[in-house]
Amino acid sequence: MKRREALSSILAISSAELLPAKTTRNKEQPFIYALNMSTLRGHQLGFRKELEVAAKAGYGSVEIWVNTLQDFLKTGATLAEAKRIIDDLGLKVEDAIGFATWIVDDNTARVKAIDQLKMEMEQLAQIGCPRIAAPPMGATTGDSLDLAKVAERYRTILELGDKTGVVPHLELWGFSKNLSRVGEILYVAVESGHPSARLLMDVYHLHKGGSGSESVKAVGKPLIEIFHINDYPATPAREAITDADRVYAGDGVAPLKDLMKTLVNPERPVILSFEVFNKNYYAQDALVVAKTGLAKMKKVTEGIS
Repeated sequence: MKRREALSSILAISSAELLPAKTTRNKEQPFIYALNMSTLRGHQLGFRKELEVAAKAGYGSVEIWVNTLQDFLKTGATLAEAKRIIDDLGLKVEDAIGFATWIVDDNTARVKAIDQLKMEMEQLAQIGCPRIAAPPMGATTGDSLDLAKVAERYRTILELGDKTGVVPHLELWGFSKNLSRVGEILYVAVESGHPSARLLMDVYHLHKGGSGSESVKAVGKPLIEIFHINDYPATPAREAITDADRVYAGDGVAPLKDLMKTLVNPERPVILSFEVFNKNYYAQDALVVAKTGLAKMKKVTEGIS
């Protein structure tokens, strides 16, 4: 596929083909609200309890962590049991957070990572999860990678997605040496030449990496199916702020209203997934944190259509 054809495919493809029925059920609602389990990670609840808290808090969608699922399986549980828990709670697993080092220059490490990612995708497919995050794990420090090579590597894992039914979404990490800016992930997505290429961005990472929320306007709407929502305070400064400084949507200084308007896609709802790593929240009741996160998301998106 030529690059121009690839770009046209990426920007024009209807992502409805890649989304579960639950996600596309109502085109009039601009957003679907999800809970990323990073938000409860410090509570150390485990796979089942995290899902129970999310359901009780009022979520219909979640993002799980791959290692939490695998820890559950190590107890002797099966993927069928995991799927039954999810279904019984009325939840949809929209995405999974994994950390395979698919991006690295070291060929041996990369081959091993691709095998790992294939196994994870196959597991996720069995519980009905259609996506997995593909961050620049293993390349957050050190040398800057050749983005053309990164695009080739991204295509390789997208082709795994073709086989497994679980699409890797290229994740922006604002603190990373590589893929910290929107221009970088957009380049990699387009140059992959694969129509399933998708981007996974985050309010905090847009700020941390220096691209800012305005950069999202340059991204074609079909490339954004899921978006990590949070907020950040005025201090620490951008250079010093960390993952742990993220707060509830609306409790910081991010221009969330304008960003949410940018994200609206008339073709289908965008999944907003609440992701923080806040130690103060970890010290609070998990259900209270989950409920508050949902209420705050709804508040900042109120009136947006």
